Amino acid sequence: MKTPIYLDHAATTPIRPEVAQLYMETMQTVPGNPSSIHSHGRIARKQVDDARQILARSIHAEPSEIIITSGGTEADNLAVTGTAMSRKHLGKHIITTVIEHHAVLTTCETLEKNGFDVTYLPVDRNGQVTVQQVAEALREDTILISIMYGNNEVGTIQPIEEIGQLVKEHQTLFHTDAVQVYGVLPLNVSELHVDLLSVSSHKVNGPKGVGFLYQRKGIDLLPLMHGGSQERKRRAGTENVPAIAAFAKAVQLSTEEQLEKAVRYTSFQTNMREMFKKLGVSYEPTIEEGTPVLPHIFNVYFPGTDIESLLVNLDLDGVSVSSGSACTAGSLEPSHVLLAMFGEKSPRLRSSVRISFGFGLTEEDVQHAAERIARIVIRTVK
Repeated sequence: MKTPIYLDHAATTPIRPEVAQLYMETMQTVPGNPSSIHSHGRIARKQVDDARQILARSIHAEPSEIIITSGGTEADNLAVTGTAMSRKHLGKHIITTVIEHHAVLTTCETLEKNGFDVTYLPVDRNGQVTVQQVAEALREDTILISIMYGNNEVGTIQPIEEIGQLVKEHQTLFHTDAVQVYGVLPLNVSELHVDLLSVSSHKVNGPKGVGFLYQRKGIDLLPLMHGGSQERKRRAGTENVPAIAAFAKAVQLSTEEQLEKAVRYTSFQTNMREMFKKLGVSYEPTIEEGTPVLPHIFNVYFPGTDIESLLVNLDLDGVSVSSGSACTAGSLEPSHVLLAMFGEKSPRLRSSVRISFGFGLTEEDVQHAAERIARIVIRTVK
């Protein structure tokens, strides 16, 4: 039996042992509700407050600007819908891109059905938008711009700081989905000039079911959930104390290792390319050299292969990769990201895979995975 090799860290990451240990310890020793005023409640509240401090520092924000959510999807929904509904008296125009995560795209589509006007910016063949595109789309009645920082399928990094600089004097709020960037690249919300920023715990080796939305101090959002006064009345519901504490621990560890991870994942990409060449595999990186990309995402086109067959054969050989976003991996529909980049007739839509690196992988794992991928590609190419 071959050792399984997990290369789908962009979909979700394994929880780190020390994070899992803290999660279990907190679950067993902190039974109180953070909203209770007795000693058990105060202990739980301190856990949440301490975690919030760590989360805020990780993006150079203030603790009061952190809204803890159930994950990236809720954070995106709160950013987009919460902004739209709280600022509709100023206008109903929203700008986003065609390659956003579905948590943003489907939310924008729903808002369109409710009278909002959404501009979907196209991207070039590397999945990028330009500051000029944003400038040309900007209107007096624009109330929100939502552009993801790093794409979850191909890894392209957008010019967030430059866009933030462009719109900082405009009435519009600027949101970025930084789920894939968080823990991989440094984030400073002031330098980026963003008003809203979404992240998720399970992409940084923390537990699933928790994340946060950064909301710049002084701006308003209409809450999506109603009930108690948790999260300064911005997100009702009893806090998941064990998950929040574990999330903060994962963030601490991830931040400490940020530079080292970037170097290691870049090395993994280089070594995998060299192995493919050495083994005679016909392949093309999806993103052209010189385009800024996330170091842990390597999207590859294997001419002549069929993605469904390739994924099944790789799985049988113990290699877990993806055809794109985990949220749509069960669908036979082509990747909306690749479709936007290359057009509906491109063979890349049926022959590209996303390989993504993360915690626990070694150079040996990457070499073995490259060998298995090469063997299967050569065997199955038409």
